[in-house]
Amino acid sequence: MANKSWARCYNNMMCYFLFTFAANMSIKAKNPKDSFTIMNELVLPNDTNTLNNLMGGRLLHWMDIAAAISAQKHCNRIVVTASVDSVSFQQPIKLGDVITIEAKVTRAFHTSVEVRLDVWAENIPSGSRVKSNEAFYTFVAVDQSGRTIPVPELIPENEGEIELFAGALRRRQLRLVLAGKMDPSDAVELKALFFKE
Repeated sequence: MANKSWARCYNNMMCYFLFTFAANMSIKAKNPKDSFTIMNELVLPNDTNTLNNLMGGRLLHWMDIAAAISAQKHCNRIVVTASVDSVSFQQPIKLGDVITIEAKVTRAFHTSVEVRLDVWAENIPSGSRVKSNEAFYTFVAVDQSGRTIPVPELIPENEGEIELFAGALRRRQLRLVLAGKMDPSDAVELKALFFKE
């Protein structure tokens, strides 16, 4: 009886591994342009603080939506936000400005993707347009049960995309070190920035 149970368990495991292997083999690599997303928002009174500037939390919410759309385009799966980092606020955004958020995947890892965002604020009456923010978001692809799943490879196509692709490994290692998920001594790419051999 125990042998039959073991054989059934072994068969189930083999089916799972074969299915996972086949799924991974069918994942087609993508380019950053495949995930490129543009989202626009108008800054209304309910979006501002007492100085009539856009609240940072509202902007982060919009950025999270744009980044999630971009990540989903790359993964063709449900994605969940894993981390938000390097958000810099360079210019205040005023009441009545039109926000343009541009997002695209910069690198894919095994089950996660990094998404770069650029935020522009435009005052339509004056015709002025300034870059207000930039950030990196990380998303993890999951199945319907919430289990992580592999994502397609990303192949950068131009010099700017190659530079972002290369830097993504260092940014990932920094995130993991700061989160306590990686020992600093294991962050080889990150250490190479500071310690030359």
